[in-house]
Amino acid sequence: MKLGINKVIQILISSDILLQSGWGLIGPIFAIFLTRQIQGGNLRMVGFVAATYWITKSVVQPFIAHRLDKNHGERDDILFLIVGMYAANLIPLGYVFSSQPWHIFTLEFIRGLAMACVIPTWAGIFTRHIDKGREAFSWSLESTGLGFAAGIAGAFGGILASLISFKLVFVLVSIFGLSASSLLLLIRRHLFSRDHFKPGVPPSEKPF
Repeated sequence: MKLGINKVIQILISSDILLQSGWGLIGPIFAIFLTRQIQGGNLRMVGFVAATYWITKSVVQPFIAHRLDKNHGERDDILFLIVGMYAANLIPLGYVFSSQPWHIFTLEFIRGLAMACVIPTWAGIFTRHIDKGREAFSWSLESTGLGFAAGIAGAFGGILASLISFKLVFVLVSIFGLSASSLLLLIRRHLFSRDHFKPGVPPSEKPF
């Protein structure tokens, strides 16, 4: 079966799968890390840490998206996307050196800001470049790839943390994430310099 999708969509999907492969390693172990490795960490803290990330991202994201929609072309979109991706994927290295609750809350606040730059810009570029007549198939590749990445990474994350250490897992997450960020550099010369819109399917929220 021929994929029949353009290079921009292929790179965006590949980058997203690589990103999820990294952050998926954290999924099954992050709460354990917070309660065992952070001074005073408990289940209540786990909930507030998650809230810090999601609320920060959710509050800031619409303002960034609105600003980007007012500017024609995709040069600003890719700048926000790549800078946000690099910033977000340096955060796991911060976990390595964290020992106090405020360290984690600060890192999650920064990650929320970074992902507020990433989510709308990724979705906007994907929507504008999606191939006409291949919309559902393109989104299905994205969803399927993320599903496999999350499932496999979740299993290996628990194994690695039990056999080696939390710190090594966090380093691996950053390596995967920074590789995903670098992959996005390949689409810069394929971007639109002025308005060019093709209808697409709204993306579902990503669990990272």
